[in-house]
Amino acid sequence: MATESVFPPTPKPKWLRVKLPVGQKYTELRGLVDKYKLNTICASGSCPNMGECWGEGTATFMILGNICTRSCGFCGVKTGRPENVDWEEPEKVARSIKIMNIKHAVITSVDRDDLKDMGTIIWAETVKAIRRMNPKTTLETLIPDFQGSESHLDKIIEVAPEVVSHNIETVRRLTREVRIQAKYDKSLAVLKYLKEQGLNRTKSGIMLGLGETEEEVIQTLHDLRDAKVDVVTIGQYLQPSKKHLPVKEFITPEQFEKYEKIGKELGFIHVESGPLVRSSYHAEKHIH
Repeated sequence: MATESVFPPTPKPKWLRVKLPVGQKYTELRGLVDKYKLNTICASGSCPNMGECWGEGTATFMILGNICTRSCGFCGVKTGRPENVDWEEPEKVARSIKIMNIKHAVITSVDRDDLKDMGTIIWAETVKAIRRMNPKTTLETLIPDFQGSESHLDKIIEVAPEVVSHNIETVRRLTREVRIQAKYDKSLAVLKYLKEQGLNRTKSGIMLGLGETEEEVIQTLHDLRDAKVDVVTIGQYLQPSKKHLPVKEFITPEQFEKYEKIGKELGFIHVESGPLVRSSYHAEKHIH
């Protein structure tokens, strides 16, 4: 009987191997997250930088459930019919931040195209609840595109987080394949609108290794700068499961350094560029 040959996946290069998180602060926070069943995307998304961020007093929380109405080819979040909105969620997140004694919180969410307000009421209420309960905690909101609706974006602008972030994720040519229900120009328009409405700090992120060229990455950096984006993060795409888009290439640390240099020359205030960089990496430094 013929046996099927199984080829192991391409091994990750050594620069992508991560040390296990350690340290007293990490251990304390891990215990609190488990004890109170706190929903941090750091833990649920198995982020490689969890130990470092938690050690700095930074954590990321996902609101509006864990089922997304979109089905992007890169993302490990489940897609389907989301659950009902939990109107107590703003208070729960604010309480989690207080329990964990978080200095800088990043709030993100699934896309909720099923809701008339696309979840923006819960977004705004979450920011308000955090401010009430944790007046010293600074905030970054990593938002969806809200289908480009200015009235929805205005709800975020009104509560004035220190940083508002929206990820472009990939270059123009690959957007249709990578971010199936999103549009490159719509994301740029969202970022530009946020800045034009007087927000202090805007931010976006790009993943590499999906088949983009150097020229395309540089063009994306130019496009983000033209949209007045202040901070950009550039990291390596890693395939969450066999059902997701494959990694076409592991980008070298040297190439990431090159993009960092180009980004700084273009005038970004902060450029985080490296294989293990994720959108919340060093988030606490992006306020100033």
